[in-house]
Amino acid sequence: MENIVKKWDSKVNSASDISVTARGTLSMLMQHLNEEDKRPVIKLSQGDPAAFPCFRTSHAAEEAVINALRSAKYNCYAPFVGIPPARRAVAEYLSHDLPYKLSPDDVYITSGGAQEMEIIMRVIAGPGANILLPRPGFANYEARCAFSNLEVRHYDLLPEKGWEVDFDGVKALADENTIAIVIINPGNPCGNVFSYEHLKKIAETAIELGLLVVADEVYGHLTFGCTPFVPMAVFGSSIPIITLGSISKRWSVTGWRLGWLVTCDPTGTLQKSRIVECINSSLKIISNPVTFIQGALPQILDLEKTNSDYFSISTSLLKEATEILCDKIKEIPGITCPTKPEGSVFAMVKLDFSQLEDIDDDMDFCVKLAKEESVIVLPGVIVGLKNWLRISFATDPKYLENGLERVKSFCKKHSKKHFY
Repeated sequence: MENIVKKWDSKVNSASDISVTARGTLSMLMQHLNEEDKRPVIKLSQGDPAAFPCFRTSHAAEEAVINALRSAKYNCYAPFVGIPPARRAVAEYLSHDLPYKLSPDDVYITSGGAQEMEIIMRVIAGPGANILLPRPGFANYEARCAFSNLEVRHYDLLPEKGWEVDFDGVKALADENTIAIVIINPGNPCGNVFSYEHLKKIAETAIELGLLVVADEVYGHLTFGCTPFVPMAVFGSSIPIITLGSISKRWSVTGWRLGWLVTCDPTGTLQKSRIVECINSSLKIISNPVTFIQGALPQILDLEKTNSDYFSISTSLLKEATEILCDKIKEIPGITCPTKPEGSVFAMVKLDFSQLEDIDDDMDFCVKLAKEESVIVLPGVIVGLKNWLRISFATDPKYLENGLERVKSFCKKHSKKHFY
């Protein structure tokens, strides 16, 4: 038996030993809750608006799923690239914001953002290849790259500049083996929204360095500040763009697991480089998304069928939440929010240990916060920025207020006396 264990242990993919992920960390923090604390646990850790009734999805989306299910048209296997009406609907939906028209053949329907990420990381993970990921960023990218044996190089987002890209850093990192750069806009975890001018500079830098741009736009159109959402694909005629998106966040249906990977490539560069061929090959060996959600997609994405107030109510709730977050943080010793979020559902807040005692670092802060106040937030080290915190504000406003009051109580208990 020991020989068998030794044999298996030597053959297991070492990349599978990835414990430092958002989900793994949040699971660990839940284990540190005090069972004697009878207060409800407040989770300001995951971007899941669907967990709160105030963010319930649109009536049109619910009806679309009911109609698709009752039609009995979608009880069989679907094509591995997605059913034609769903692909056509995504192409039309995205084309509204572009200077060119996407074809249904450009669209691949996936089981949410996680599968899109898996596909594109697998496709570009050639021998010796490396990829540029933002720091801070979405930790699952790094985990997925590790499983694909794809080298990661981190470029910085600059908090003092509203989390814009450090272009000098990008140019210093890239070499002849750098195949792609990932951007997340609106930003997870920073809540930033890139301007048209900044996206143009990203496109110009990608052209200069010969990089494929992977644009994670899962939070597309979830903006509530001064900067409107602009899809990266507006620059697709200059440099090929792979767009990743889903209905999870804008429609508050994270559990429906329906997304899309789209090749925005009017010049046909992705066809010539065999990337499209590899995407198709990858899709042939993975599970397809649920068929009746695909069947409902044309109705869901038809914005004329959705009550015009639905999206404005959602973004108004998020805007209200950012006001609550920023105002409350001003009252909390040892925490600052340098940049007010303008999009997505997250904010990065900075810990100031000159005002706190008995706290070693951001991980220690989160463990003790869970234990003492039954509040869960994500340590910044998990998204690449040590001694920061990622806080989700995609909650009911009262829930957010209660959670931040507990954070305030915690920080006051751990505040150095001359600051309190």
